[in-house]
Amino acid sequence: MRLPGFTDAVVQPHRDFLDALQAEGKLQLTGGFADGSGGAYVLCNVDGLAQAQAIVATDPLAPLMTVHAAHVASPFPEQALPSWRRAVLKVGSSLLAADGGGLSPRHALGLAQFVSANVLAGREVVIVSSGAVAAGRAILPRADEPGAAMAARQALAALGQAQLIGLWQRFFERPVAQVLLTHDDLRNRRRYLNARATLNELLRLGALPVVNENDTVSVDELKLGDNDNLAATVAALVDADALFIATDIDGLYSADPRTHADARPLHEVAELNDAVLAMAGGAGSVAGTGGMRTKLEAAAKAGRVGIETYLFNGRSGEVVRALAQDRLFGTRIHAARSREAARKHWLRHAPLGEGAILIDAGAAQAMREKGASLLPGGITGADGAFRRGDMVQVCWNTDAGRVCVARGVSQYAADDVRRIAGRHSRDIQTVLGYNYGGTVVHRDDLVLP
Repeated sequence: MRLPGFTDAVVQPHRDFLDALQAEGKLQLTGGFADGSGGAYVLCNVDGLAQAQAIVATDPLAPLMTVHAAHVASPFPEQALPSWRRAVLKVGSSLLAADGGGLSPRHALGLAQFVSANVLAGREVVIVSSGAVAAGRAILPRADEPGAAMAARQALAALGQAQLIGLWQRFFERPVAQVLLTHDDLRNRRRYLNARATLNELLRLGALPVVNENDTVSVDELKLGDNDNLAATVAALVDADALFIATDIDGLYSADPRTHADARPLHEVAELNDAVLAMAGGAGSVAGTGGMRTKLEAAAKAGRVGIETYLFNGRSGEVVRALAQDRLFGTRIHAARSREAARKHWLRHAPLGEGAILIDAGAAQAMREKGASLLPGGITGADGAFRRGDMVQVCWNTDAGRVCVARGVSQYAADDVRRIAGRHSRDIQTVLGYNYGGTVVHRDDLVLP
């Protein structure tokens, strides 16, 4: 049996998955896997409801996503997820670490099925995954003894990174791409744009990007909850619609439910204010470095650019399977503003670089009337010395003087714009020797007065 996106060795994980449900008392098998003209099938009884799920040869995993309890056992009520096209899924060490050390596929399998179900539905997912240090600790435990230097933890990250990417690769037939970033990469304008272009190209090619901190070279990055914040940054980087954060508890509570019996589940947060942040506790587990507070800080960061955040229990197979059906049992954290409003506000108010792009009347008309991107053919020149990624004015020289018709983010530096002005987009590679795309200012990076 084969499934686009999954390896041939998926049947045993299916059996393990169903066995785990059976052990939890959530599923009673009344039949088994059997080869047939339709592939394989399993008959099961879920919470007293008899169900028969056909598992066809071309899609053996998707039907399993429908094997769930009629009523998911969760203290959080069910919510329908808003529609989304692209999302970031953040998975912490506590969900991947095995009890005896190293990494375990126990919870990763369900999360992989969530990814697969959404990719098959035409959506795009980027995984931000912790776990390298936890994996390295199992390979060389003495490197993490009390008092070990930061270099020792970085060595563990180097040892474990291959194990981590291997864990994710085992679930997917589609290419899995390892992307290692630091916050320095994302603070530097040029590296930020290159990282964005790389991730977008990987998604376009149908690969699954798995992002992690480049802990081996980053001293400051091995800190509390850093991958939570990295996930929010990556969500903004790829212009995601949603940030899913898999945790080891059901969602956000009014207090830590492990120490406060009267803690109330908060299924929806309209505004992330100081009172809400005060409800968050500290670090969640020994394996991970992130607590609930850092997850809320990440949600706040995502919310400022119009991205909603969803917290859910990644240890609960039924919660994860429900999420694959756009049913949330967890906490929905609303964005501070809509994505469009956040983007337009930034485009209107971001500091301008030095200079301007000069265009002809046809380009001015196309942008004003059709909302078109700015192509090299409509450019007559460039003033100043702005850099790639700078916010610049787009102006038209008329008989009455210069009229600035828009502002936007230039994909090319001023010198490059002058060289490709008036040329066709297909000539960019020939003229410059490299190519950042056929548009100089994309319409998504453009705002009119």
